[in-house]
Amino acid sequence: MPQRAEILLIDDEEALCTAAEKILAKEGYHVTSLNTAVDGLAKFESDGADLLITDLMLPDLEGIQVLKRAKEVRPTVEVIVITGHGTVEKAVEAMRLGAYDFIEKPLDRTALVKAVSKAVEKQRLAEENRWLREELQQQRSEDALIGNNDAMVAIKKLIRQIAPTDVSVLIQGESGTGKEVVADVIHNLSQRRDNAIVKISCAAIPETLLESELFGYERGAFTGAAGSKPGKFELADGGTLFLDEIAEMSPQLQAKLLRVLQDGRFQRLGSVKDVQVDVRVISATHVDIRKAIAEGEFREDLFYRLNVVNVTLPTLRQRVDDIPLLAEHFLKKYATRMRKGVHAIAPAALEQLASHPWPGNVRELENSVQRAIVVASGDTIQMFQLTPPPSVSADGGFLGPSVTIPIGLPMAEAEDRIIAAALNQCGGDKEKAAKLLGISSRTLYRRFSKPGN
Repeated sequence: MPQRAEILLIDDEEALCTAAEKILAKEGYHVTSLNTAVDGLAKFESDGADLLITDLMLPDLEGIQVLKRAKEVRPTVEVIVITGHGTVEKAVEAMRLGAYDFIEKPLDRTALVKAVSKAVEKQRLAEENRWLREELQQQRSEDALIGNNDAMVAIKKLIRQIAPTDVSVLIQGESGTGKEVVADVIHNLSQRRDNAIVKISCAAIPETLLESELFGYERGAFTGAAGSKPGKFELADGGTLFLDEIAEMSPQLQAKLLRVLQDGRFQRLGSVKDVQVDVRVISATHVDIRKAIAEGEFREDLFYRLNVVNVTLPTLRQRVDDIPLLAEHFLKKYATRMRKGVHAIAPAALEQLASHPWPGNVRELENSVQRAIVVASGDTIQMFQLTPPPSVSADGGFLGPSVTIPIGLPMAEAEDRIIAAALNQCGGDKEKAAKLLGISSRTLYRRFSKPGN
């Protein structure tokens, strides 16, 4: 804080105000004086001040009430109270309520200047500390976004711009590109960082349960609802709600979500009472959501509500130059966690990483580094046990291990073979297999619910 601090003085004695203004002006402070608590508080609420000086005995309110209201409006403001004969006990009470200091009437120049100087210095140091903490928080948050690739630099810049606002953000990108990490960074750099970021995957929870998970329910709302339960929206009140795989949400639930985004209100299952929340929504998807809109699987009006700002993450194949940075980060992280004395990656091993297509993106690289640390025999990773390179399609996309489809095989059986191969590659994980095939998990579950599957 500069020496020329803004000071608001509230006292009903004109002579005292004039004397204090002259004394403090000579010290480089700017003083505004008012004679009633009502006028002083109105000025403070509209324009603020670095330091508030108030008499304990005012014609309309006591100085204690002025102190309490000022602290409600701006908890970090420092307050000095002026006490006359017989009000020292009230000054001590004011100190207990958060006043920085008190000075007695008649005003002594030395005492006034000393009290103001110390209060302003305390305020300056407190603001510096807050600024440093915010800078450190921003640094730590951005450290999670590893990469110097042009695309990542642009994304970091965009995140710094949008994080302090409350706009809805839609994050798009292939599976494993770091969509959840971006959501965390946006939240940690926002004004909501002191409250929770609540996360839910719309693909991991059955459609019949997703509504109750999001909006909560009242006792007796359905069989087994023995008590009431708040949903994710209520848990995220004042903070951020991250809706992963938003494109998997059913059209019926999309309509209810749209209402919450419009007015911040919803009803728990089994209730007729509106619940009001203040939630910032960040959503993510790996699918082509505009294609889903064209096919009638996603509401266009909801898309525009969610997609106020779009963050599209590049694949790892598109930022190969970031692989050494990412690998080094994962090496330090997991070698420490596993208490393994592995400190480096050999140049040949780094070349091996750079030549791999990474269909699983950053998540696959992270898993590869973890495996390499586990099996490493020395302090340097010499090679990586990577999966065989997948086949390449005509448009340059990576298809994974090949599947043989004899000519004449019925279409349904051909699809079954492809699905079975995808499930095999994903270790039986239906969610991952659906992502690999570019279909919704609901489509995959429907196929397996048919007779014979």
